[in-house]
This record gives sequence, C-alpha cells and structure tokens, in this order.
Amino acid sequence: MKFFPVLLTIALSGFLSVSPASERPNFLVVFIDDMGYGDPSCYGNTTASTPHIDRLAEEGIRFTSFYAQTVCGPSRGALMTGRYPHRVGGGWTTNAEEVFISEILREAGYVTGCVGKWDMSRRRYQEALVPNSQGFDSYFGALGANDANKVTLWRDRTKLETTEDMAGLSRLFTDESIQFLEKHHDGDRPFFLYLAHTMMHVVIDASPEFRDRTGNGLYADTLEELDHEIGRLLAKLDELELAEDTFVLFTSDNGPWSNDHRRQRAKNAKYVDWTKGPKLPWGDAGPLRGAKGSTWEGGVRVPGIIRWPGPVPAGKTSDAIVSTLDVLPTFAALAGAKEKVPDDRTIDGVDQSALFLGKDEAGSRDGFLYYEGDELQAVREGPWKLRLSGLEKLRNWPELDRGTEKTELYHLGRDLGESENVAAENPDVVERLTAIAEQAKES
Repeated sequence: MKFFPVLLTIALSGFLSVSPASERPNFLVVFIDDMGYGDPSCYGNTTASTPHIDRLAEEGIRFTSFYAQTVCGPSRGALMTGRYPHRVGGGWTTNAEEVFISEILREAGYVTGCVGKWDMSRRRYQEALVPNSQGFDSYFGALGANDANKVTLWRDRTKLETTEDMAGLSRLFTDESIQFLEKHHDGDRPFFLYLAHTMMHVVIDASPEFRDRTGNGLYADTLEELDHEIGRLLAKLDELELAEDTFVLFTSDNGPWSNDHRRQRAKNAKYVDWTKGPKLPWGDAGPLRGAKGSTWEGGVRVPGIIRWPGPVPAGKTSDAIVSTLDVLPTFAALAGAKEKVPDDRTIDGVDQSALFLGKDEAGSRDGFLYYEGDELQAVREGPWKLRLSGLEKLRNWPELDRGTEKTELYHLGRDLGESENVAAENPDVVERLTAIAEQAKES
C-alpha cells in the first residue's frame, strides 16, 4: 500500500529531477484554523464570498481528498514533521528531537519565518519547543489558541502584550507576513513562510468594516475578512514579483467546530457576553459527515489548494488523496533537499511532487490512516473507508457523532456523506482493510 511508511524509500526516491538551487521555489503555507471543507466558495459555500481563495484554485490545483488531522495542535505537528501525531508527542506538543520542514529548508539555504498560531509547545513558552528552536529564523504570533477570547503575542523569544482584539488578528498576522516578504523578497536565499491564522477558531470576530457585511451571520463576516487578508498577501506577492517563484499551499488544520455548541458556550460564558461582541458560530463541512475532533470525513478532509504559476497546472481539480503529512517530503524534494529527510524514524508522508507538477494524476498514496490520539479509528484505501469497531477515544463533546461503534464500511466515491454502511455486502473489502489496520497498528 502506498500510504505505508515501509515504502517511504520508494516514495522519496523521486518521480522527477529537482531544479537547481537557483530555480528552487519559495514556499508559502497559509494554514487556516477550523475551516470546514465547505467554507470557501470554490468548495460550495453560498453564505460568504471568498474570491481570493477562489483565485488560488483558479490558478492552481484544488484537491477534493486533502486530509489533515482531527484537532489543532496534533495537526500542526503532523504538518511540520510528516509524522502522525502519536509519533511526535501525541497532543499539543512535539518532541525537541523531531525534525521540522523548517529545519530541513533552513539547512538547505532557505530563510524561514513563522507567523500566527503555534500550538506545538503546550500553549506556553518551552525553550526547546518554540518556533525559533525548531527551524524558524523569525516568529511573531501566539503560542496557543484564542479559546479564552484573548491571545498573548510573542516576537521570537520575547513575550509581548496580551490582546482581546480577536477581530484584528487576521489583519495583524497578514501585516507581519507582508513585512517578511518585503524584507526577504530580493535576497539571494529563497524563503519559507508559514502563516498560521487564528481564525476561524473560536472565539471569532470581524472588524467593523466587515461586521454584518454578508447578512449571514458573524461566521460569514469573519470568513470574508479572512479572505480579504489573503487577498492582501497575494497582492503583495504580485507587487514584489514573487508570484511565479512561490509555491503556495492553502489548507486548514481540521474540519469545522460545528459539533460542540453546548460545551463551548458553557466553557466560554465567563469570557463572552452572548448578547453582544464575539459569538461562537460554526463552519460548514459541506457534504461531509462529522466535524472537528472526529475521524468522519468532515473532521479531517479539508480544503487544500496549491499554486505555483507555470510548474503547477492551473484551473485543475484533483481527487487524488493528499495529506498535510506529505508536505515535508514534497517540499524537501522541490527544494533539492531530499537527502535531508531523516531516515532514522518513520515518515508517514510521501513525496507528491509528480502529482503537484502535473506529471502523475494518481499521486503517491492510495490511502490514509485516521487516528484520534494514538487510536487508529479508520482506514481508507482508494474509494473504500473502513471505520473500526470498539473505539475508545471518542471525545465527550455532547454533539459528537459516534456512529454505531461497530464495523462500518463506506464507498466514498458513491457515498461521500458516509450514510450507507455496506460492510455486510462487502466482507472481502472489510477483511482487506482490517488487515491494513492491523499492520498499521504494528508500525
């Protein structure tokens, strides 16, 4: 199976020759918080307009089977290390000995910058786990989330102020990202900029000029402001003549937080006046079942768009299976640094260079493993998804969809919403995917 780590050597052996150092792309990762699969207009949203996200899709590849992880911190660790969360700390932390893509790229000559939400150091300063210790030359942002309607900002290793201006965060982080581009656009080193927005994580808010703009509630207003800020960033790439030299990845850390209303409202009552100010509306998983915190498709299948004018085909939609796990080996390959990917540990990501550059329609993986913590809960192979029985690590959110808690099989090609359990009709598929799950548990 292509998604098994045992075949990593094959996946990294290269589908294409890598451009010389002078032609290596810059990398810009825009990582949204809690954006649902159905939130951007190009994925079906009709309550808010996202023309700048849509522009990325028009000028690149829009993926319809792009996978992250179930929740914030673990998803970020998977993105940075190419490893499933249970291998790198299991929660809102990583291990100091993990190798981040930022470390690989910096060693390969890139200047590296991180802006926004970190969430990989237990939401506090830990010397060995903050961005400047894990491959980033510069950092500005919040080490934790904004659940409490406030964040404490840091610049590199220096603690700054605490702010309750949730409405200003998207603009603030975009301003910092633009400053990074202006500082490094004409240097002799390519750059890697990781922009991790706080929105659309609760507690959300929109600036006065965007409040009530859509007529469809605060979530839609906040989403349109976030899209506006993405547009500012893309415009700066154009202005600095960086667009054609920059590989952009736009995606989300997990699905929307639309299955935990009661608990979140009670939890945040001491911070939020429900009669005014920031509220806790929720995103949209579109046609998918489930949401954040679950291993249903709505919890882990997210918007995923790439753009690199010229090398990446424009205006294309792909249903090839891709994961944030694949970022590390793929970026390393595109940067001419495959030899820097560690070979002393399991790397769960695979090199998707050929898929991204239009040289292979199928991509380098034909499956995905769905973990919640260290519990494997489901397995995908091609169009088939097996949800395992006897699951123990289901969150205590009162609105979480627990399914039957028996063996469930879905054909995602015919049943994207996971509504018809066809396990009884396909015992051979159940047996094959169960064997894959057992093998994965031993790896």
